[in-house]
Amino acid sequence: MKILRNYLDDIKPNFVSDGRYVKWFPLFDAIENLLFSYGKKTKNPIHVRDAVDIQKVMVTVWLATFPAMFFGMYNLGANSLEYLESINQQNTGDWHHYFVSIVGYDANSFVSKLWFGACYFLPIYFVVFTVGIAWEALFAIIRKHEINEGAFVSTVLFALSCPPDIPLWQAAMGISFGLVIGKEIFGGTGKNFLNPALTGRAFLYFAYPAQISGDKVWVAGISDYNIIPEGYSGATALGVAAESGMAGITSSYTWMDAFLGNIPGSVGETSIIAIMIGLAVLLVTKVASYRIVLGTFVGMILMSSLLNIVGSDTNPMFAIPWYWHAVIGSFAFGLVFMATEPVSGSGTNTGRWIYGIVIGVTVILIRVINPAFPEGMMLAILFANLLAPVIDHMVVMSNIKRRKALFNE
Repeated sequence: MKILRNYLDDIKPNFVSDGRYVKWFPLFDAIENLLFSYGKKTKNPIHVRDAVDIQKVMVTVWLATFPAMFFGMYNLGANSLEYLESINQQNTGDWHHYFVSIVGYDANSFVSKLWFGACYFLPIYFVVFTVGIAWEALFAIIRKHEINEGAFVSTVLFALSCPPDIPLWQAAMGISFGLVIGKEIFGGTGKNFLNPALTGRAFLYFAYPAQISGDKVWVAGISDYNIIPEGYSGATALGVAAESGMAGITSSYTWMDAFLGNIPGSVGETSIIAIMIGLAVLLVTKVASYRIVLGTFVGMILMSSLLNIVGSDTNPMFAIPWYWHAVIGSFAFGLVFMATEPVSGSGTNTGRWIYGIVIGVTVILIRVINPAFPEGMMLAILFANLLAPVIDHMVVMSNIKRRKALFNE
């Protein structure tokens, strides 16, 4: 590493000041920061010195997704191999077969399940990461500043929310929309008022609904053969709830299945226990705010309990209790990795409580009241993103009025 460090120091003058490659400094800086920690430290006593910088924050969030990522790949492989075995197929029906066949289609092998899921997820992540970093580098070169690590996290969160069979060009379109329209046109990381990963995911949902929703998209291979044997379903627990209510859920899955992650869904959203491990990391490192987490739970519990009391003879979603809402769909994944994102969320402590409650109430309203959109976490967070500046403004103005009143006394 010392040789590499010396080499970078030798060529760095070419990328700074009047160097011949100064235009490409953002790319050099990105590579240097990827390999080594930032070397400069503040020395003046008036500065607050902290070992945590934006690079370490982003790496922390990225690592926190690993439990959900690896379990999600295993779960995707388990569901998909079970499906392929049920129709007596040893072929995915597309180009993934060339990679899957390296290990094989053994539905009873842990390695085969994990490998199968990786063969579907990793190409999506590779495309999304490459396109996302390319956009980040392009805007950094144009604006003549360093490449920010924000895209590093946005790309993994976006990839984890995608169906395994999504065409790679659509994944590239989605992350492009999320980063360019959701962030870069407003000035880049730190200036975006919408979560970039969710912005890209919302774009895909409304632009290509056939590839991003429905029962078949969450199990790899179903869309290729279009054969559903009797007794097998690729429907998510939330999809079953919207169709048949509690009776449908309990006949297909147990609550523990949903908690552990033994259900269909996107790679990142299935296992609540894996997501909670990530949450623990984010809370201990203070990257995520516990106020947003608790506020969202309070809003979700209150709204779902109220609708349970109101009830409905025609809408089975009214009867779903809060503890099922917490473990189905993308509620947990969105809460831990999207809602707690510090840039697009509220910045004041009181505002974070309100912001979380708004998300919790809105997600239940969308899930239950809107018959065309059973999953509401994505839109609930984006709606709260829009309200976050207003919420913080109201909190600040309230504090100013309160302090003025105390001063006048």
